[in-house]
Amino acid sequence: MRPERPPILIATLAIVAVGFFVLPLVGLLARAPWQTAISDLTTTEALTALRLSFVVSLAATALALVLGVPLAWVYARVPFPGRDVVRALTTLPMILPPVVGGVALLFAFGRRGLFGPVLEAIGIRVPFTTFGAILAATFVAMPFLVLTVEAGLRSMDRRYEDAARTLGAGRWLVFRRVTLPLIAPSVFAGAVLSWARALGEFGATITFAGNLPGTTQTLPLAVYIALETRPEVAIMLSLVLLAVALAILVVMRDRYLRAF
Repeated sequence: MRPERPPILIATLAIVAVGFFVLPLVGLLARAPWQTAISDLTTTEALTALRLSFVVSLAATALALVLGVPLAWVYARVPFPGRDVVRALTTLPMILPPVVGGVALLFAFGRRGLFGPVLEAIGIRVPFTTFGAILAATFVAMPFLVLTVEAGLRSMDRRYEDAARTLGAGRWLVFRRVTLPLIAPSVFAGAVLSWARALGEFGATITFAGNLPGTTQTLPLAVYIALETRPEVAIMLSLVLLAVALAILVVMRDRYLRAF
């Protein structure tokens, strides 16, 4: 099939759109202190934030898998009144301003929130802790996994499940031995997208968990603080996040386009 030649006006506007996205990245690369890159990335603050970011993002991804895969299965397979409303509520963090999500978490699990006093009574403090940062990251990242897995469940061939049930397999065995292997690519893609979103989380984390070095200060928060005192460190940390995000988008392009 011969490629179509776009009209000049459309091509020009498309080039302007590409420039709008690419030029800021070029500016970031141009200002990067490449001569001191290693020393900037190996400062105590940078290494601590990097370690904490991986801990928080991986824990948030694991929590999203435990809760999100069953939720996606319910959305894909179980019709119930108000399903569209419930789905909208549980995917709202994708478009909700992260700061608003952090405020909502604070009024739900904070010391004076709906469930905060109950948690305090049993010795669990959530805000301004690493666990709080994990909850904030999960809140904004899990919808990406839910939608991706739900899309995989809806597109899979259910005849394999029906055949397994005909042979006497129970529902749990069918789910473990048939359904999960068939949707494994979608689960993997959703987990990667969820991890990337958790790694870059800022607004909900700083609002709900604070910005405590070594406890809740992840890479995006470290960039924000370093920008005022050590901009060269902020630039290098930004490039790390940029490289991770770009790699994930390139590798997972077909998966997230099918899901969304």
